Order: sequence, then C-alpha cells, then structure tokens
Amino acid sequence: MQRRFLGLAAAAAALAMTISLSGCGSSGGSGGEVTLKLVAADYDVAGGESSKKYWADLTAAFTAQNPGIKVEVQVESWNDVDRKVAEMVKAGNAPDIAQIGAYADYAAADKLYSADQLLSVPVQANFLTPLVDAGEQKRVQYGLPFVASTRLLFYNKKLFAQAGITESPRTWDDLRTDAQKLKANTDVPYPFALPLGPEEAQAETMMWLLSGGSDGYTDAVGSYAIDAQANVDTFDWLKSNLVDAKLTGPVPPAELNRKDAFAAFTRGEVGMLNGHPSLMQAAEKEGIDVGKVALPGRSGKAKAAMGVADWIMGFKESGHRAEIGKFLDFVFSDKNVLDFAGQNDLLPVTVSASEAMEDDPQHKDLKAFLRELPASMLPPVGKTSWASASENIKKNIGRAVEPGGSPEAVLGRIQRDAKAAEAAE
Repeated sequence: MQRRFLGLAAAAAALAMTISLSGCGSSGGSGGEVTLKLVAADYDVAGGESSKKYWADLTAAFTAQNPGIKVEVQVESWNDVDRKVAEMVKAGNAPDIAQIGAYADYAAADKLYSADQLLSVPVQANFLTPLVDAGEQKRVQYGLPFVASTRLLFYNKKLFAQAGITESPRTWDDLRTDAQKLKANTDVPYPFALPLGPEEAQAETMMWLLSGGSDGYTDAVGSYAIDAQANVDTFDWLKSNLVDAKLTGPVPPAELNRKDAFAAFTRGEVGMLNGHPSLMQAAEKEGIDVGKVALPGRSGKAKAAMGVADWIMGFKESGHRAEIGKFLDFVFSDKNVLDFAGQNDLLPVTVSASEAMEDDPQHKDLKAFLRELPASMLPPVGKTSWASASENIKKNIGRAVEPGGSPEAVLGRIQRDAKAAEAAE
C-alpha cells in the first residue's frame, strides 16, 4: 500500500524544483548567526545515551552544512519532557523546536508554525497520509510526525504448539477458541493479556474498537462517537468471551498495565496480546519465539491497525522560521529518519524511508508493521479535548469489563464527558 503514496511525493518533488521552498522566507532575525533551541524526548529504554548521541551527531552534521545555524539540544525523559516544554512556553521562553507527545494545545493557541510555513514541498509531501491527517487541526498541519508505530497481535509459538494450535488466529472466534486451548492445555497464567489499566488503556481500547468495525473514537465527520453501538458491542464481546470466561489472567484488566503485560510476555507467561515493534525485539532477546499477525476482527482482519505517532513542531516565539524549516528539512532526510527509527525499533514517518526500510533485510522483522502503517488510523490527537478524553478512558474503561460492569454505561459516560470537552474547544 505504500507504493500508492510515492506517486504523490514524486510529483510534488518535481513541482518543487520549479518553485521556491516554503521554508526559505525571512527569519525575522538580524541575519547573523542563529542558535536554535531543541527540546527532545529520550527514547533509550535501557537508560543509555543513544538519543543524546543521535541528536549530537545530527546537529553536528547540520551545522557543518549550515555554519550560520547552531542547534542546542536538551534531551528529557518521557516522564518530564511534555511538562517541561509546557512550562517553558508558559514562561514566555518556548523552544524553537520541540519533539514531544502532543501538539494540539499549542496549535490551538497559535504558538506553532504550520508545516507549509516550515518545510520544503517534497519533504511535506513525503509524510505518510494517516500521519498527515493526525497532524492537522482544522485542516492545517501543525504536528510533524517524528516517529511512528503500529500494533499487531503477538502470540507465543511455543505455547501455541503445546496447546495444539496450528494456525494463527484470524477472527474473534479464533481468539476465544485459542485462549480456551491455552488455558486447558498449558499452565500459562495469561491466555490473553488485556491491559486496560491506566498506563495506556486508550491505545488498547482503540485497537479493539477498530477490530470491532468502527472508526475508533470518532465518526466519519470527526465528532466523538465513543459509545457507538459497534463499540458497545465490542466491549460486550470482550467482557463475555474473554474476561468473564477467565481467559485474561490473574490480574483484572482494569489493573493490568501495558508495561506489566509486556514484561509477562517476555517471561513466557502470556499466550497472546496486542504488541508493538519494541516488544518483539525484547521478547526475542529473552528467547521467546514470537508469532505476529494483523489484529483479527469479528469475521476477518480488523478494519485498520491503530497507528501511533510522536511529534516534532516549530514554535513561533523566536521568529526563526527559515532556520527552523531548514533544520527540519534536514531531520526528515531518509538517512536521519531511518537512523532514529532503526535504533529504536520504530517505524519511519515518510514514504521514501518506509520503502527503504521495507527493502532492507536488516529490518525484515518490521515488515509486517510497515505494511499496516499506511492504512492505519490514529486517535483524534488534533483535538484539544483529546487529552482529557484520553485520561478519562485510561481511568475508567477497565470498569466496562469488571464483574457486573456495563460497557454501555461506561462508554456512555466517557462519551458525554468527551462531547462536553469538545464543545468547549
């Protein structure tokens, strides 16, 4: 599916050769040397220096080509980076560039340059379409996707063999049947791990909503539709067929966080769960023979995989539009995109880098994820109300599958709160 996006990128690149680049306007500065301030997130889960080294190497190479522009980089942990950028912006000391988890509030407050104010035409045209859509607010792109991920169903091949399961699951009926076999024929604690705890329940939930046939959290025109009948039906199925049937393990889904579920998978304690590329690498390092398949739907493949993106953005405060744009064009070169995605077991955000990764035997384990990303669907991250809606889902969605819980009631309450927040945007 990636090939169909390449034509657009190539055409835009050809057109760009005849026009001036959008990022080459006046910077609003004195015309002398400019130092850009970049705040970025730390992706090194092992506590190493790989993110700092990536940015140090990249900025050194950029300055060598652009001696009038220096870039100072401040790398912060994911626990702190969003808060620290928010504090800088509130204090009137916004960074020139921030690579963080969300952009919508800053875009709504008119703090950001739009993509077409910063990037050259071929760079802007090279982003994968779902990521462009997710980076838009009121049809203008402010969030530039920095790195992406999607999700597949993971299963433990050794446990499947012990349970007599010879094929990967393709439908919800297969999931239930395979979980029953795992419970009956192995001692695996979690036949199917369902992490609906507060760490990342909003992502797990969206995967299931898509596999249930809906558009996730919104309808066709982008309004919240969290309690749509298809979504209620999905959680009714989960509750009746997996949770009430005691196929989801010793920890109730409402209390099971993604981190703990992933750790259990790497220990061989989980038969099946929804996972991302980093989990595949971690599990294989622990000797787990990992099977993976596109998320099953009710009667076949899910409507779409869930996509996830982290964002990079340029702030207006300093007035360094041209310099920021030149630097971001450099960031999105194939080499730099591939270097960062590859070292972190994540996916490139551009068409050309995605195709290069797919053709590289070194990244063969990521091909299944790459195939899903171009047609994936992302949460409504362009809504300023999404932050509160996401927190509400994290805190409360697990109640929908508790004993005596009502999916209709829980989803209805989350929907009413989300609509109220949406009306206030």
